Amino acid sequence: MNHDAPDTLFDELSPESPGDWALSLSVPADEGHRDELRLPPSAGGEGGSGLSAPWASFFEHIGTDGFAELNRRSDNLQRQIRDNGVTYNVYADASGQERPWALDLFPMIVPPQDWARIEAGVMQRTRLLNAVMADLYGERDLLKQALLPAALVQGHPGYLRSMQGVKPPGDTWLHIVAFDLAHGPDGRWWVVGQRTQAPSGLGYLLENRIAISRQFPKAFAGMKVQRLAASYRALMDGIKAMAPEGENARIALLTPGPYNETYFEHAYLARYLGLTLVEGHDLTVRDQRLYLKTLSGLEPVHALIKRLDDEWLDPLELRSDSRLGVPGLLQVLRAGNLLLANAPGSAPLESSALLGFLPAISRHLLGEELSLPSLATWWCGESAALREVLPLLKDSVIKPTYPSSGLETAMGQCLNPRELNEWSGRMARHPDDYTVQSWMPLSQTPTWSGERLMPRSAILRVFALADGPQSWRVLPGGLVRLAPRGQLMASMQRGGSSADCWVQTEGLVDHTSLLQSAPSTLALAHQKRPVTSRAAENLFWLGRYTERAENSIRLAQIALNHLAGEEPSSRPLMAWLSAAARENSLVLPDVPGAEQSARVFARSLMAGLSPEPGTPLAGQTYSVGFNLRALKAAAAQVRERLSQEHWNLIERTEAEFAHDCADMAADAEYGTAEALAALQNASELLAAITGAQTDRMVRDNGWRLLSVGRHIERLITLSRALALGLEHHCVHDPAGFEALVALFDSTITFHALYQQRRDMVALIDLLVMDRDNPRSLAWVVQTLRSRLAKLSLSAMPQDAALAMDLPDPDTWVLADLSNWQRAPDGQRTWSELAGLLDDCEAAACALSEDITRLHFSHADRGNQSVGA
Repeated sequence: MNHDAPDTLFDELSPESPGDWALSLSVPADEGHRDELRLPPSAGGEGGSGLSAPWASFFEHIGTDGFAELNRRSDNLQRQIRDNGVTYNVYADASGQERPWALDLFPMIVPPQDWARIEAGVMQRTRLLNAVMADLYGERDLLKQALLPAALVQGHPGYLRSMQGVKPPGDTWLHIVAFDLAHGPDGRWWVVGQRTQAPSGLGYLLENRIAISRQFPKAFAGMKVQRLAASYRALMDGIKAMAPEGENARIALLTPGPYNETYFEHAYLARYLGLTLVEGHDLTVRDQRLYLKTLSGLEPVHALIKRLDDEWLDPLELRSDSRLGVPGLLQVLRAGNLLLANAPGSAPLESSALLGFLPAISRHLLGEELSLPSLATWWCGESAALREVLPLLKDSVIKPTYPSSGLETAMGQCLNPRELNEWSGRMARHPDDYTVQSWMPLSQTPTWSGERLMPRSAILRVFALADGPQSWRVLPGGLVRLAPRGQLMASMQRGGSSADCWVQTEGLVDHTSLLQSAPSTLALAHQKRPVTSRAAENLFWLGRYTERAENSIRLAQIALNHLAGEEPSSRPLMAWLSAAARENSLVLPDVPGAEQSARVFARSLMAGLSPEPGTPLAGQTYSVGFNLRALKAAAAQVRERLSQEHWNLIERTEAEFAHDCADMAADAEYGTAEALAALQNASELLAAITGAQTDRMVRDNGWRLLSVGRHIERLITLSRALALGLEHHCVHDPAGFEALVALFDSTITFHALYQQRRDMVALIDLLVMDRDNPRSLAWVVQTLRSRLAKLSLSAMPQDAALAMDLPDPDTWVLADLSNWQRAPDGQRTWSELAGLLDDCEAAACALSEDITRLHFSHADRGNQSVGA
């Protein structure tokens, strides 16, 4: 064995400077693509390292020794992304699961002179797009003078006739505009596309900046990279300046919800900007004004930053099947009572076909030539354009004219002659649906791939943000999307990744912080984070399903332990277990009881723990697996309120239990031991989840609703279980007595207090009366009353009345509850206790309905304004 052989590529190289290191480790860009790492061929690299000036400076700051640290930094970066829970749903992925955000270690670096050209061009195009939108919904001069084809605008499904004549605040239609730019082989920056409805990326680029600047702090500071916070602050100041309530405006961020691919960004951006994150169900329209449904009632909303496309905004006037928007929202907009960023109706501006008409429109509306060019674009709806472009398809990109049409984008150079002929036929039959854009090889920026600097094609998304009426600024940075190696298209949905963008400045670095515009610490100390009704409802059900999962696991464990014993259990115990399992949906209603066939009952219970989707039991049993999935679904709706550790625990519990049950189902020989092991693991993880809910969440009204949900569920379950114990007389059986105490999770306490006594007085004292036992009915009712009393002080006064409707433990008398009578069949009965248990169960169910009506539905709070 040759012990002198190098372990890595670093051991083979001994360059003299960091620039030499970088060149020796780098792979040149593909032929025809601009290499961002190197000097262009015209410069030849003479008199220098051959690196472009920004990258030479970057590697100088890293130093020669820093190359050996790149793998460690890359690992740290990926760990940081996972720990922060940065995710992105990839619809093109067959698994359809949330995936960690893909971020490369190296940024794209834009020197000051390049940025000056980008900034000026983006500002000009933003002014132009705002003027175009004002014209389309105003005078429509562009259509009258045929500067835009009417079919391209009025035939666009995103052209909203309901916005005709609307004047947005400050005459500003567009508050956030994104432009996708490509760096061409000639060194010029070209516009490839633009997004105006709900541009994504503002949150991800911020996370990218924080993550990458931590990996290269010396380079970040030494290269005078411009900061981002001032632009975000300007956006918020601009919205407040134009909103109906001015500085006192309540601003919310409207998200489609946690199943959207960029939901992480929505929650992240809302936290960073100090906004309330809302879904459509959180908002309601009353008297032509928009309100947020909170635990304290309806609170006005004056400005809304939307993160869903226009067609979903208002089911009354747009898509009637939308469950994401707010009925009557456009009516509020037309009444001038809301600033909506961006104003609805901008979908035609996103069409690739518009790029071909913008140069003439710019001369007409602005009297200026476009300083930032766009790639040659032909809308095939014009017969002359169609004839011109058909012979050019091989070297072009075929795009859908209407992005929402569902048509795919095709790269001409990836098509064979037969496929090109098929595309030509489609375009001839439906020319309006297609736009053709010339293809340009994207510049390739260096990325780190373990031991090499590998070039990857990149698209830069740059944002213009409104900082006042018809005034914008360009955020000095952007979201870089990287194409997979060897592919031509940079798309996150197709397996691409991202990179940070460092914009260098020749002047002073702006150190503005959002905190400079925040209220004083004293004012902040008196602010309460609003709890939306949707968040409160999901927290309420998170509490209920956490408790329900714990109870179903404990009941399943008790049942399987008794059914698997060598000694036959008593008939009353078997009858109680059967009844309790049916009531808690652990088995199907028609399964023979445990007293008839213990083996069949046990197998049915185990089969129903978490049946595979598509099997006959799926959708029929609501056992442990169902409760864990429901717990996770409720938690997903309020992820922004949970710590990352809390959410990870919830995901892990559901996934591990489903995996354990799938393994059992695949093993024909599985037995009770395997099922009990799976239940025990889930029980331990649920204990950690309970700890996170109990000790690691702020005690606001949302947490109080979570706690109320847990205790309502506990009161219903335990009251019913004890009532069934009385009904089936298992309390008279030693094993049944112990099983009932175990379901109340009170075995250790019971034996510490009463040793081996198994009489009803001891049972009632501990499980019903004991105010120190968190599983006793008195403790649960007392806690519910306390939570509701606290809610009444900060949410709704009616909560105090709800507390008074619960049974009062102060009126419970142990002697009365333990007094028994002889039934006609000779069995002892406890009518006083049975009545109390029925009252507790009924009161808990009624309380759940009252809380839903009072805090979640707001059905009794005036009429919704939906008229014209």
